[in-house]
Amino acid sequence: MDKKTLCIFLAPALICFIIMFLYPIIVTTGMSFSQVNNIADPISSWKWIGIHNYKTLFASRMFRISLRNIAGIWSIGGVLSLLFAMLFAIILTSGVKLKGFWRAIIYLPNVVSAVALGTMWVQYVYSAKFGLLKSIGKLLGIEKMVNAQWTSPQNIFMCMVVAFSFGIVGYFMLIFIAGIERIPDTYYEAAMIEGAGVWRRFFSISLPLLKDVIKSVITLWTVIVVGFFIWTQVFTPFDLSEGTITPMVYMYQLVFGGSRGTTEINVGAGAAIGVVLSIIIVIVFSIVNFVLKDSEIEF
Repeated sequence: MDKKTLCIFLAPALICFIIMFLYPIIVTTGMSFSQVNNIADPISSWKWIGIHNYKTLFASRMFRISLRNIAGIWSIGGVLSLLFAMLFAIILTSGVKLKGFWRAIIYLPNVVSAVALGTMWVQYVYSAKFGLLKSIGKLLGIEKMVNAQWTSPQNIFMCMVVAFSFGIVGYFMLIFIAGIERIPDTYYEAAMIEGAGVWRRFFSISLPLLKDVIKSVITLWTVIVVGFFIWTQVFTPFDLSEGTITPMVYMYQLVFGGSRGTTEINVGAGAAIGVVLSIIIVIVFSIVNFVLKDSEIEF
């Protein structure tokens, strides 16, 4: 294929990339270094103020709390979600009966709207009057579960993380299943002949050959967590809460204002949050690629 034909085929994709991704990135970066009164203001009305927006941002206690929350969601939720996703994937690829049925059941929460799923957790599972956890506590005679206020400021963060992880497990389970099923059976047969047990086969064959899948899963998880928004709105729909606020929610408040005027509009600082989140994604992706290097199979 000559260069002219190659350029013709690449041009539509390149134009879309520039318009849909590159241009917004450049504009948002420029906005983060400017004073912008309204998100719809033309670029000519922006006033360059350097890194003032970033100083204002990191001086904000709520923003620092939001970074702490997003780190907690990424780490705690990541362990819960990805470990259970891997466990279910291993079980469903081990020859269990009714594989399709169990796969559909586990994936089902991911199909349900996040708003509906979050409302179910808040209004039913965590309800202090007739909630599922309260009923289980009564059945088992555990007073702490019966009297617990699950959505109180002290507990709401972990409750939100558990609910979010419950809804996302099925998505990553399917990715792990696809990765496991593409591993040739001959590797496992050779390992069994050599006397390798179930766990040895997993750690010596499955895990090394799933490293590329794990890289992709962690990257996807990071992107999903960085965009964490709906669950915060479901658990605390009216005011900003230290237990549920995330950078994306705080950015929305800065750009469009709080529903009760709790946050002063600062579009430039909101754009700075977008830049900071993008840098976080790049850093995490780089670390994951460095740590999860290719390895050979050893029996």
